[in-house]
Parts: sequence; structure tokens; C-alpha cells
Amino acid sequence: MSTPALTAWQDQNRRAMTDAIRSRGCWNTYVSDEVECACCAAVGNRAQRRAAGRRGRGRHGPDSRPPFCYTTGMFGVGHPELLVFGLGMDDSCRLLNTLVHGVLHGSDLTAGEELAPPGWGRRLLVEQLPNPGQILYQANAYYDRPAGNSVPALQLTWTDVLGRYPWEAAYSGAPQPRPGTFTA
Repeated sequence: MSTPALTAWQDQNRRAMTDAIRSRGCWNTYVSDEVECACCAAVGNRAQRRAAGRRGRGRHGPDSRPPFCYTTGMFGVGHPELLVFGLGMDDSCRLLNTLVHGVLHGSDLTAGEELAPPGWGRRLLVEQLPNPGQILYQANAYYDRPAGNSVPALQLTWTDVLGRYPWEAAYSGAPQPRPGTFTA
């Protein structure tokens, strides 16, 4: 059930998303398992369940669930949304904004492409995401799309400092699930 306060918040959030998409080309949604505000603490998130001794799915536990960040706005220009795992918020947003800028200036990304974004220092593999409806909730809500008819998305898989991808031996970077194996 929607309340007037919830409706007002949703309207303000949509307005902020629209302003970001118009001015910068996209809105970035960052998802972490850290407690960020009192209301999240009140309902209990993954980090709190872990602290309380219940089986958690946080970054540091055996069922590690890495942070992730994705765009909203690319679908509106005929391009799949972009998703990256395992980076902090600043690095995620910097990477996605760099790639969005390139897309908006004619450099479409395609699955199977390997690239080295300027200033990034690592290679990226662009991969098709088979289950975007199970992850990109904000993007689908913005475009009023049901999960079964989700906006399309590309997952960006990055190398560790020695140039190894997560499936290669001795990979030493943050966890990055393979496309289709993760749900939010």
C-alpha cells in the first residue's frame, strides 16, 4: 500500500533520476551491504544479520555478495544499461560515467568486446547479462518495465592489477559473479 509520504519520496527520486539522466547521461544506483542510514538499520540489512550471528550474505562472509553499481538512462538512448561488481561507490561511478560518456558520443559497447577505458588502468570484458530483471530494479522501475521484460544490460568484468580475469588462476581482485549467477 502506498502512503502520501512514500508517493512524495518516489516522485522526488524520479525527478532526481530524470535530472541526472538529462545532465550527465545516466543515474548510477550503487548497492552495498553496509548500513547507510537509520531506517535501513531499523529493518535490518545483510550487515546487521551478520553482526547478529545469523547467516549473512555480506562481502566478508562465506556467502559473499559483492557491492554492485548499474546505470539507468542508457536504455533511453537505445543502448543496454551497464553493470559492474566489486568496486567501491566512487570507482564504480567513475567507471560507469566514463563509459556512458563514450556511448553518448558514439562508442556503443557490445558483448564480447574487451576494452581499456582511459584513466582506468585495467582491462574490461563486456558481457551480456542474461537476468537483468533480477538485478536492475531501479532501471526497470524508471522505465516502467516488469522483470520479465527488463531493460537489457551488459556486465563489465574487470581484471585484477596483474591483468587476470576472475575465472583465471591466481586472480586477486574482488569477487565478481559470472553473468546470470547473481540475483539482488
